Amino acid sequence: MAKRLDLPFDPIARAAQIWEEKFGPADAMAAVTSIMRAQQLLLAELDGLLRPYALTFARYEALILLTFSRRGSLPLRVMGERLMVHPTSVTNTIDRLEEQGMVVRRPNPRDGRGTLAEITGLGREVAERATADLMAARFGMGGYGAGELGQVFTLLRGLRLEAGDFVPEPGTADEAEPGEVNGTEPGEVNGTEPGEVNGTEPGEVNGAEPDVAGAARGTAEAHDRGRAGTGSP
Repeated sequence: MAKRLDLPFDPIARAAQIWEEKFGPADAMAAVTSIMRAQQLLLAELDGLLRPYALTFARYEALILLTFSRRGSLPLRVMGERLMVHPTSVTNTIDRLEEQGMVVRRPNPRDGRGTLAEITGLGREVAERATADLMAARFGMGGYGAGELGQVFTLLRGLRLEAGDFVPEPGTADEAEPGEVNGTEPGEVNGTEPGEVNGTEPGEVNGAEPDVAGAARGTAEAHDRGRAGTGSP
């Protein structure tokens, strides 16, 4: 679990206020910085839940992907595509899992030069137990309801679609007009005016007037904390 900071202010909201004064609209900056900080918090939470199983979230994802396969094995190339990571990262992850006895490498019978990663009985057992713990903790997102989690997924899916993570299927909502999300106008979220959050005025947080004292600390403090160790295989 990430170390609690218990700051007397929100550094990202504070930075957004200063950003608007210096550069202009801060909505994109504040959203991106919040996503990056959320990733740090979630990785710390998930890695903490997986530590008793000697897993990181990257290794856990690899095990689960192998359980999705009918034979329990996949080519490393395919694993890299499905996990959306560089081939070197897949190789390092499988190396660690193989050392732990959760995965074995086998020659790919369909490709004389290729290699399959195959999950072992131990790997399946560990994956099942770890999944039960993650499900009980709702993957660190227990503070959100199902509807809110669906909204988060849909909003970030649009970003992934635009970046080319996948090709939209014909006749699906993914074929919405560029810049339009779930039928809303560009810049409008859940029927609110651009720059308005939960009915508050732009620059106002939870109905309170912005407190600009100490604003210069901004995003630097948020980014300096928790950077190390989040991307290990």
